[in-house]
Amino acid sequence: MAEPTAGQIPRQLAAAVAKILVPLVRVMLRYGMSHGAFSDLAKRVYVAVADEERFRVPGRKQTVSRLSILTGLTRKEVRRLRSEELPADADAGERYNRAARVISGWIADPDFAGDGGSPAVLPVDGDVPSFAELVRRYSGDVPPRAIRDELTRVGAIRELDGGALQLETRAYVPAAGEAEKLDILGTDVADLAATIAHNLDAAPGRAFFQRKVQYDNLPANASDLIAPLAARKGQALLEELNDAMAPLDRDTNERVSGSGRKRVLVEVHYYEEDLDLDLDEETEP
Repeated sequence: MAEPTAGQIPRQLAAAVAKILVPLVRVMLRYGMSHGAFSDLAKRVYVAVADEERFRVPGRKQTVSRLSILTGLTRKEVRRLRSEELPADADAGERYNRAARVISGWIADPDFAGDGGSPAVLPVDGDVPSFAELVRRYSGDVPPRAIRDELTRVGAIRELDGGALQLETRAYVPAAGEAEKLDILGTDVADLAATIAHNLDAAPGRAFFQRKVQYDNLPANASDLIAPLAARKGQALLEELNDAMAPLDRDTNERVSGSGRKRVLVEVHYYEEDLDLDLDEETEP
């Protein structure tokens, strides 16, 4: 297959961006974000990204004039936008990270395992194994009560008769908090887009793993089989990867050696949608 020409690239890029924007615009409209608010945010992101090291002329400071050329914005707009910080919801992300790490530790750390290696039922207080010690080990200085309340709120743990806590789910998925879900939207979509962006110009052998399996003419009841299968296999894969990654986490294992700092993630997701059935192609069962 021939490589696309320079003229085709902008059209293909525009088509790709439009596909990305469709679900995002649905979310923005649902929460009342106007086009004007989105446009202003997009301008700020353009300036912030253009100001990154990779877009600078080597050995020279990034100037307002160059940022104006790169982004297509006026120098006046660049000056204004350059002084504004991008919005961030650090609290939601921090809550997600701490709660997820507590559940991961409960699953992977043998100190908190019961018979057969499954997560143990934990007393609230006391030494290892206890919920308080689990939180101290995997969530730093956050009070155990705060983590307990959050995990109870989303249905991840259950209090048994006598007060001990039982893990009900092997993943932290915010059940009701829209702030946390919107934080996941921003983080997970950004990570997938960054993966594909890296792979666009990665050197041979340096591309990140990114695959999917897709069919577009399955019967409606196929999801009854595929969705639970994807959930079981995906959860098993993520737990296996968690077992490999957790011992290398320097936040909880001070003896881990090595230089530099990496954020590493593997994401699994399932999606389905209804498609219009061509009546000419409909067949009798």
